[in-house]
Amino acid sequence: MAYSQTPIGSASPSGKGARDGARIVGRDQSDTRGPGPDVMAASTLDGDRVMSSDGDEVGKVKEIMLDVESGRIAYMVMSSGGFLGIGDKLLAVPWNALTLDAARKCFVIALDSERVKNAPGFDKGEWPSMADRTWASSVHQYYGREPYWSDDAARLPLDEPGREPPEAGGVKL
Repeated sequence: MAYSQTPIGSASPSGKGARDGARIVGRDQSDTRGPGPDVMAASTLDGDRVMSSDGDEVGKVKEIMLDVESGRIAYMVMSSGGFLGIGDKLLAVPWNALTLDAARKCFVIALDSERVKNAPGFDKGEWPSMADRTWASSVHQYYGREPYWSDDAARLPLDEPGREPPEAGGVKL
């Protein structure tokens, strides 16, 4: 992984702020190989450890779920408990409740281990409808985060009157 020390914005504890993604800490500017940690293949994160805010390992990354219409990462599905995948519980963790610790090569979740242990979860064979905003709102509330779609109403599609296309290097796209 490549690491840089260029700071990127961080979300406030409520999840509001300049960004709605995971924060990144522990970058090493001396290693400049590869695309990470700012841009990474989701598959490289599969199986990464997830640590609680009080330092306990509470699970592993199982899946990264995309909101296809918005183009955002919706959740990280974490496998917690069990042994070798047997008896584990799956948790949908809002992406903005996570910090990628590049130095330790793990995610840190913004909850202590006891709160993670009591988090609402689901079985491998019975995934919830992650597009259900009522369910998703309750998940975000549990983690103390603003839902990632909460500012969607303020966004105008490009074909809306008054909306200018974005620019890239001075060129209108």
